[in-house]
Amino acid sequence: MNQRILLTDSFHAAVGAVDPLKIVAAHLPAPPKGRTLVVGAGKAAASMARAVEQVWPAHAALEGLVVTRYAHGMPTERIRVLEAGHPVPDGAGEQAAAEILALTTALTPDDLLIALVSGGGSSLLSLPVDSVPMADLKAVTNSLLRSGAPITEMNIVRKHLSRVQGGRLAAACRAPVVTLIISDVTGDDPSAIASGPTCADPSTYRDALDILKRFQVDVPASVLAHLEAGAAGKIDETPKPGDPSLTHVTNTVIGTPHQSLQAAAEFFRGHQITPVVLGDTVTGEATEVAKVYAALVREIRDHQQPFKPPVALISGGECTVTVRGNGRGGRCVEFLTSLAIELNGMPDVYALAADTDGIDGTEDNAGALLFPDTVARATVKGVSAQKMLANNDGYSYFEAIGDLLVTGPTRTNVNDYRVILVL
Repeated sequence: MNQRILLTDSFHAAVGAVDPLKIVAAHLPAPPKGRTLVVGAGKAAASMARAVEQVWPAHAALEGLVVTRYAHGMPTERIRVLEAGHPVPDGAGEQAAAEILALTTALTPDDLLIALVSGGGSSLLSLPVDSVPMADLKAVTNSLLRSGAPITEMNIVRKHLSRVQGGRLAAACRAPVVTLIISDVTGDDPSAIASGPTCADPSTYRDALDILKRFQVDVPASVLAHLEAGAAGKIDETPKPGDPSLTHVTNTVIGTPHQSLQAAAEFFRGHQITPVVLGDTVTGEATEVAKVYAALVREIRDHQQPFKPPVALISGGECTVTVRGNGRGGRCVEFLTSLAIELNGMPDVYALAADTDGIDGTEDNAGALLFPDTVARATVKGVSAQKMLANNDGYSYFEAIGDLLVTGPTRTNVNDYRVILVL
């Protein structure tokens, strides 16, 4: 099979394993005596809502509101879908979060709240505390995104600036809460996914301040004042594990990065290529991770160890990018640009790196593909991988040679998918 098709089809196999339309129904509860309200936030929110509608009894009351990223909506009949800003929050997300909170607090003990949570929900469900204007939340989010901070640490900061995250949404609800979660974080910790609107939060205001200091994040005065007041005990903390305000909540992770990697592994087995899953928790600077993988590839190519070709090295997780330039692109093309430099045209080695949500960073591509002749083709066009990497411009690098992977929104999200084929 053509290597481009093989790599691309493996990505679709990975994404298909965590399609909400396939996995949500099995985890839904029975209708309650009263009303059922569905709320949600994330890149998978619209498809999760549609999955609920497809199997919910026609005679049972069902209403709701979910918020997803712009262009990630899809048609629904009983649950409204709104679109908002990601990865930087905006007023549309703030209004949606305020309405979700109001709907949730109006429920009675006879009702049911179904919360649909997926990656991206932290920015989409943005309802900052009264003392922090949306403009300041945007500013600190922008700074965090450029700082290289892992998403779990970014979310600790955001929980402590929110009226709904860090368990506060569930604490405001009198009805039983059933939360279905599609994980986009390493370790699948429910409290970290979309900043855990229905989960107990073990982190503190002091943790948030330490993160901002460690990553040298520019902090608006209102944000700093709120976090310092919380650290001083002047503002209530988020609900902690064991908090009685959350005893009516059930949180279930129904889709994980590991599920997607296993599906890709099965795909490669079907094509007589040995899959090796290197883990779904790979983190660190994308450029440095690529160097480690390149060393492993050289060992396989030169010495047929620790694995004998043909082999597919599969991994997930979420690398970080400390932004120093002004180029375009996300962590997947950053990884591949670094990998191209390290492999330097090594024969019989191919790779793909893409975000399972279909969006790498803020561009229109899911990721890109790497071939043995990538560097040579780019050089003919006068494009230097080293210069592009220094400017964080992986998007332009792969765009120049026609090797961007553009899928459009997948409406699910279980983090990044990387595969390196050694043939």
